[in-house]
Amino acid sequence: MAIATYQLVALDCPEPESLARFYAAVLGGEVRRYNEVWYDLYVPGGTRIAFQRAPGHRPPSWPRADHDSQQLHLDFTVPDMDTAQEQVLALGAVPLDLDDNDGQRGFRVFADPAGHPFCLCRE
Repeated sequence: MAIATYQLVALDCPEPESLARFYAAVLGGEVRRYNEVWYDLYVPGGTRIAFQRAPGHRPPSWPRADHDSQQLHLDFTVPDMDTAQEQVLALGAVPLDLDDNDGQRGFRVFADPAGHPFCLCRE
């Protein structure tokens, strides 16, 4: 029997509203302001991602195994990798690792505007 029920992932960042809107443009859904330091994104299908203002936020490094490691990353399945890549770059994502070995690896790595790594993954 489960001890708990999944609720959300919360990302620390310098500007929670703008990061929530970045992910809303990527995933769809509705951004809701809880207070000046916390915004939620309610994604279609019921998942929720939260964004919390963190003064002095330092983006994680990818890939690293020391104290500056990536900490976490998000994976998103996409129907067309090239189109999805163009779209996230236009929204302000930064490419971290685009060498998917001519499609053999099945994912490409980006950073969101606050520096958190995320992957676009082939269906």
